[in-house]
Amino acid sequence: MVGSSLTLIFWYLVSALVVDTSSWVTYFAHTSSSVIDEALAEGRVYLPPIVAAELLSGKMNARQRAQFESFLFDLPLCGHDLEHWMRVGRLRAHLFLKGISVSTPDAHVAQCAIDLNADLLSEDHVFFKVAEKTALRLLRV
Repeated sequence: MVGSSLTLIFWYLVSALVVDTSSWVTYFAHTSSSVIDEALAEGRVYLPPIVAAELLSGKMNARQRAQFESFLFDLPLCGHDLEHWMRVGRLRAHLFLKGISVSTPDAHVAQCAIDLNADLLSEDHVFFKVAEKTALRLLRV
């Protein structure tokens, strides 16, 4: 029993991390974050596909884009199957009934974190509202 309790404590302390576009932008603009750096080194960062699309929408030259795409390819994806997208729709409907309007991209990112039982790192305040009404866990740094 002690071994399984330690495993649960360890899993909680090193759970997966979903990083929203806003936090990636800050990370790359301000030369890193210890939270993201540590999670990257431990292989705990998961990438919602919509975040990849948003990040690659920014202005960069061909060399920068190739380097950035290579970086993103190394991250495991979350939320790319149909069942996930059905949960995204249900999440949006649930939040709408609670008076919270959430875009599909933001609901996708939140659902990725919920599906993985992961922490979400974001600077977008909509996620604070989502966390109040769901199982979403926000990492506050």
